[in-house]
Amino acid sequence: MLTLTELQQQALLSLPKDDARLEIDILLARAIGKNTTFLRTWPDYQLNDEQLAQFQRELSQLQQGMPLAYILGERDFWRLSLLVNPSVLIPRPDTECVVEKVLALGQGQQWRVADLGTGSGAIALSLALEHPEWQIIATDISAESLAVAQANALKNNIHQVKFKQGSWLAPLTGLFDCIVSNPPYIANDDPHLSDLQYEPIGALVAADNGLADLRDIVRLSSDFLHKNGWLVLEHGFQQGAAVQTLLKQAGFVNIESGQDLGGNIRYSVGQKC
Repeated sequence: MLTLTELQQQALLSLPKDDARLEIDILLARAIGKNTTFLRTWPDYQLNDEQLAQFQRELSQLQQGMPLAYILGERDFWRLSLLVNPSVLIPRPDTECVVEKVLALGQGQQWRVADLGTGSGAIALSLALEHPEWQIIATDISAESLAVAQANALKNNIHQVKFKQGSWLAPLTGLFDCIVSNPPYIANDDPHLSDLQYEPIGALVAADNGLADLRDIVRLSSDFLHKNGWLVLEHGFQQGAAVQTLLKQAGFVNIESGQDLGGNIRYSVGQKC
């Protein structure tokens, strides 16, 4: 039987990526039902047949390019633990800057918020966690995505978010103080798409060099916002100027863009006048 150390060394040879050691350790710890500290404390521990089979199965998935979050079935975001599967995008830490911006704009306010294309529910549920008094509606065109988002609401004991199926603003009624969205914004010829093969293409790619869905949301949102209401949009790091132009053309004011954790432009906001 192989020890933990021997399995780590073998696996590293077959997984040439920067964070391979961390991901291998997570899978090993998961297979034996321990935390990663155990691996360092008991390096000579030997897996039984069942544990070894699970590790080898999940390592094979990792070697084929499946994201670790899909293998584990969950991903941490904000102060939440979110269920994920291939019907939803894996929430990225960079999207937390969008949550932070909405919270900053709504500080001290009693807001009604719509999260468009909610996916796993990451943005809507994070806002609800910080503001249980806010009214939040989350929409998605995908019934499978909404099922994941609803499961995440239950998992995190969040009950005030209402989920509605439909395209962008179509399921909404009434006016909102803030509309927020992380829509598809990757161009269909983007070379990085090959790294995202396991994630839902419809939640990643938009026509018109990635701007089509952003343009539709900007065009339609004003009719659903109170006067002085805010639109907050995540977008690609090279799309800041284009999204600002869309907001200006739609009559929004107080337009600005903000950076993600890596210092890249990641979102733009505008206020209805």
